[in-house]
Amino acid sequence: MNTGIVFSIEEFSVYDGPGIRTTVFLKGCPMRCNWCHNPEGLEARIQVVKSPNGCLHCGACEAVCEHKDGCIACGKCIAVCPRNLIRFSGTRYTVPELTERLLKNADYLRQAGGGVTFSGGECLMQADFLMEMAASLKGKVHIAIQTCGYAPTEKFLKVLSVVDYVMYDLKVMDRALAVRYTGCDNRLILENFQKLSESGVPFVVRVPLIPGVTDTVENLSEIAERVQQSAALGVELLPYNKMAGSKYALIGKAYDPLFDEKREPNIDTAIFCEKGIAVKVM
Repeated sequence: MNTGIVFSIEEFSVYDGPGIRTTVFLKGCPMRCNWCHNPEGLEARIQVVKSPNGCLHCGACEAVCEHKDGCIACGKCIAVCPRNLIRFSGTRYTVPELTERLLKNADYLRQAGGGVTFSGGECLMQADFLMEMAASLKGKVHIAIQTCGYAPTEKFLKVLSVVDYVMYDLKVMDRALAVRYTGCDNRLILENFQKLSESGVPFVVRVPLIPGVTDTVENLSEIAERVQQSAALGVELLPYNKMAGSKYALIGKAYDPLFDEKREPNIDTAIFCEKGIAVKVM
């Protein structure tokens, strides 16, 4: 039986699919989007994270560390921090363990027209675990995924066969710019988008509006063209989260955006409306 690593479970979410939902954030992502606001979800392993706010610089954590050349997440530093600023990011679950937790609110979620959403990181990084979870939840609660679509097509199609709804990211349509800002060629994403459109699974397209990157007229027009030719139910626009950089200190990294993060994103719904595409700003 597969196990999965989860870095957050958010209950009563209204932004991650139809109705009221429980959202499961799985660790690991193949992309490195320059604006990522969940950096603790990038690595597909349990990590130790430390909040710099309130640190006494007492040295207690360093004194007990036996692996200064590379953290192995032993957790010794967690126990000695006098202000409890150090914690694990990531919990390993078996399918029965996570199923039990997710089904505790199943009746309420069904009555609220909602269900369970698997997000990330990138949920397809743990595709085998995800498929086992979907099989365990099938028929008991509505199952959705939120994905960037960057995954082997074979695995993507297997996941599509066991879920009820998909939120699919389209970010940067120009290939060179996609590599620069997301770290990945977008060819596979666009190929899987076509497979999704042909699958019969209901889906919406999500577009993060990043100033000067994804919110340009050229990029949004290309997305609108692609969506118009697909079976998408509509588009959801997600304005840039200006708090995106606040978590990077937790994992000991600096936030270094390649765009003007102070500029307000261009929220141009007309580009989609003109093509008869239902659009919503989240």
